[in-house]
Amino acid sequence: MCAYKELTTSQRTIMTPGPVEAEPSVLRVMGSPILGQFDPEFTNIMNETMEMLRKLFQTSNHWAFPIDGTSRAGIEAVLCSIIEPGDRVLVPIYGRFGHLLTEIAERYGADVMTMETRWGSVFEPQDVIAEIERVQPKIVAMVHGETSTGCVQPLKEIGAACRRMDVLFVVDAVASIGGTEVKVDDWYIDACIGGTQKCLSVPSGMAPITFNARVEALLLQRKKIERGLADPSAPKSAQTRTIRSNYFDLSQLMDYWGPARLNHHTEATTMLYALREGVRIALTEGLEARFARHRLHEQALVAGVLAMGLQLYGDPACKLPVVTCIKIPDGLDGESVRAMLLEDFHIEIASSFGPLKGTIWRIGTMGYSCRKKNILHVLGALEAVLIRHGARVHAGRAVQAALDIYDQEQAQNS
Repeated sequence: MCAYKELTTSQRTIMTPGPVEAEPSVLRVMGSPILGQFDPEFTNIMNETMEMLRKLFQTSNHWAFPIDGTSRAGIEAVLCSIIEPGDRVLVPIYGRFGHLLTEIAERYGADVMTMETRWGSVFEPQDVIAEIERVQPKIVAMVHGETSTGCVQPLKEIGAACRRMDVLFVVDAVASIGGTEVKVDDWYIDACIGGTQKCLSVPSGMAPITFNARVEALLLQRKKIERGLADPSAPKSAQTRTIRSNYFDLSQLMDYWGPARLNHHTEATTMLYALREGVRIALTEGLEARFARHRLHEQALVAGVLAMGLQLYGDPACKLPVVTCIKIPDGLDGESVRAMLLEDFHIEIASSFGPLKGTIWRIGTMGYSCRKKNILHVLGALEAVLIRHGARVHAGRAVQAALDIYDQEQAQNS
């Protein structure tokens, strides 16, 4: 007799910068019947997903498809497929995930050059452009929305400079895609990586990417068909610039997602269902309306936090609309506050990393989690927990301040 019970998980209000609460219809479609990966019905789903991802990324690129794996898998797939040993890569770092780009590039043999600025701020585009001119890299890899600091980096000028200097511009838009503007074509981005578990409100497990013809040309120069799939009568490949990863080889994945349907791996069927549904919801809402919704709930949250007497972290001029960073008051045990929120209110917020560990809380307002009920719930609960911890807050003001924002929005739209 099996001693293990059927899995049941607690219902949480997840207000972290990822993962967030999944869209209910996303969870529903994940229970749909499994189709074979070359069933015409399934390949049609693949084609539809590519089409919808182009709209999400605001691009005319032919190539837009998911990497099976978490967001980091998408980043690694792009970098390992375009980096060759000795390539010079410039990574401007303003938080944790710039360091991640650096580490992945180094592991694939790149000569990585970095520039850094204070966490909680971003770069002036002209400073990055000046460094590109000085370093003359093959690739610039940069984070768009840095969840560790709650900041967003302006990219258009940097992208235009990269295009002018024939430098490949790779952007990590994991935290921003589906929640705030990401314009791949207008910003001259050559390859862009998104995430599912943040503003798209899809479970973690896929990383939508897109890349243009400039990247495709490089991939074709390094392409090598897997031995077990190659035509035995064809001449043997003399390719010496092979992409080091098999699983993350974008040149092989192009054949899998393209008309050839050359087998590469078994597609993560239910995750593809989920991604398609998550992107469908975003496009049905309308990107501009979706971005406005995220801004509205961010404004309500910020108004409540400030009315409570707390301070925000980071430069407000570069605040990421989907992540709000709050300074932990002096003398307060931030982890005790988070634990009480989870235990007594079933709310999860996040701490941070590296130099910010123990100094800030991070509250995500992303996707399905980004709604009025959640904003009011987290503000009321945070105020109650802080009072229980002896913190000095302006009791009763936080929720009222958020309600004022919602009332103003309603009045403007009536």
